[in-house]
Amino acid sequence: METQRLDVWLDITCLFRTRSEAQKACRTGRVSVNGQPAKPNREVRAGDQVVVSRPFGRKQSLVVRGLAEKHIAKAEARALYEDRTPPPSPEEVEMRRLERLARALSGTRPATPDKRERRRIRKLKEGSER
Repeated sequence: METQRLDVWLDITCLFRTRSEAQKACRTGRVSVNGQPAKPNREVRAGDQVVVSRPFGRKQSLVVRGLAEKHIAKAEARALYEDRTPPPSPEEVEMRRLERLARALSGTRPATPDKRERRRIRKLKEGSER
């Protein structure tokens, strides 16, 4: 095998959880091959440079080293590419830590009301109807 679809390669290399996630990333312009925005059906071959935009403005830079016909273990899949992404700076690490903390604190309240909340809402509605 000399070439492979980009979305299949991204899925096999475990860079995305599913092939449909990889397709969605390609369609939204978050994946580029050799500096060009790439569609999911773009053929990749050994030596191509793939850049994946990750959350919080991070870009993952990879070089295709190999192709596989079917899914393989994640440890073996890492041999299919060379990750050339520079390590995050200490400021970026701290910023990510603070963002995780903020998300965890903001999500403490459940989206649906619990039993006590439902009772309170019911009493408010009954009081306004009279």
